[in-house]
Amino acid sequence: MTDGRGAESWAPGRERQVVTVARNVSTRYLAIIVEIVIGLVLLPLNLAYLGPAEYGLWVLLGSVTIHFSLLDLGYAGALVKFMAHYRAHRDARALNEIASTLFFVFLVIGLVAYALTIGVAFNLDHIFRVTPVQAETGKWILTIIGLYVALNFPFSVYGGVMAGFQRYDANNFVAIVTSVVAALVNAAVLLAGGDLLTLVAATTGVRILAFFVYRLNAYRIFPDLRISLSRFRTSRLREVTGFSIYSSIIDWANKLNYQLDEIVIGVFMGSASVAVYAVAERIISGTQRLTNQLNGVLFPTVVDSDAGEHRERLQQILLQGTRLSLAMVLPLAVTLILLADPLLRVWLRDKATPTMLGAVPLIQILAVGVVIRVGNATGTTVLKGAGCHRMLAFVNLGTGLVNVALSIMLIKPYGLVGVAWGTLIPIAFASFFILYPAACRRVGLSVRHGVVHSVLPAIWPALVVIVLGYWVAQSPWSGTLLAVVMQAVAGGLLYLALFFSVAIGRRDRALYTEKALEVLGRRGVPSAA
Repeated sequence: MTDGRGAESWAPGRERQVVTVARNVSTRYLAIIVEIVIGLVLLPLNLAYLGPAEYGLWVLLGSVTIHFSLLDLGYAGALVKFMAHYRAHRDARALNEIASTLFFVFLVIGLVAYALTIGVAFNLDHIFRVTPVQAETGKWILTIIGLYVALNFPFSVYGGVMAGFQRYDANNFVAIVTSVVAALVNAAVLLAGGDLLTLVAATTGVRILAFFVYRLNAYRIFPDLRISLSRFRTSRLREVTGFSIYSSIIDWANKLNYQLDEIVIGVFMGSASVAVYAVAERIISGTQRLTNQLNGVLFPTVVDSDAGEHRERLQQILLQGTRLSLAMVLPLAVTLILLADPLLRVWLRDKATPTMLGAVPLIQILAVGVVIRVGNATGTTVLKGAGCHRMLAFVNLGTGLVNVALSIMLIKPYGLVGVAWGTLIPIAFASFFILYPAACRRVGLSVRHGVVHSVLPAIWPALVVIVLGYWVAQSPWSGTLLAVVMQAVAGGLLYLALFFSVAIGRRDRALYTEKALEVLGRRGVPSAA
């Protein structure tokens, strides 16, 4: 079965792989940049109009609902895998059976998620350190957000169809428009004098409407899509579950590692402290998302290389991917470490109180963590795609449990800084001593070879920038907006100059140049060619 465009929507090899990757990654970066800019603009506005306590309550409740995504049991990632698999075989029947099966599974999960949300909503004062007024407001906020969470499960099937057909760009454009509209609604509600409950209702309504756009795009990209209860198959559910169970463990571990800190803070310190930590977490999560998109699109390539037993290709993926990932994250991380204080003062302006500036050491500690996470992301992608997903799942789960335990142990004596250290320590240990060595062994490289050829070329230019940047940051004019921008840009340019001209060899420079020209040249050719 094909649509009116012939085989174009079916054949994944019609476009050259580098162009497909470039299209999906570039639009994803655009979506992330838009979200980051919106976040940077809205956070001071929300703080100014809502206050730290109300804003912290919103962040705290949002962090609660994020964890309900664990209920998807790894089926979201498995959906993309099997969509891509059966698309390659042009098997419309299998595609529709899997989409239909998971749609109704997700529908049930959504109902369960909403019931759990209501349960939490009516017991907020027993779970968190909130006032009776905050508990009453939070009850209705969770009721609204819970509806979005519940609907997200069945509607995610449509996004999975687009991802399986390698149309991440369509998903990304919907995300961009949704973020912009939600931001405009956010600002309009606040400027009109609306309260937190009105703000949550309005922005959540925008995001729910976006679900129907994803659905429309899925039918446009795959016109043969048919979702119905008659196509539900238990055999398909068993097939997908064989992969999803380990994917779910990895998802659970990621939530423990990166999204439980705010809940721990809410339990032990209250919503105002959550607001302080949220400032640092938003900056760090934006940095991580902005610099880690390469590894997401490498996963299918790893799977193909492993299936074809192309060990040399896997070695190059690990070496080049790790090096490029570090080269992308280090300039931003170094900037955050050196300029965290003036950056916050410029960003928050009149809200840069001593309390809010407590986010400075959090940013510096978590910036080191994001370098480790992004730098090791290619290694974890290799492990996941080359048959080591079980080991990866249980190592990540252990890391997450240690993270939670350390955060709880350190929050009382050290406060928010203790939570940041509780996050960094287990991530660093697992990456340095378990995951990266395992990835090197999997592709047949020694750890020493991997470090010398992928880590050191990216690390030492950053050390030069840190030394020079620390000296410049002591100047009396370094706290102005112009100085922050100039120092950040100068540091990034210096790093890139050292990396491309000195740190890597001539052969790698030629390779990177060739791939860049290939993408630019291919885009200039009409698709009909």
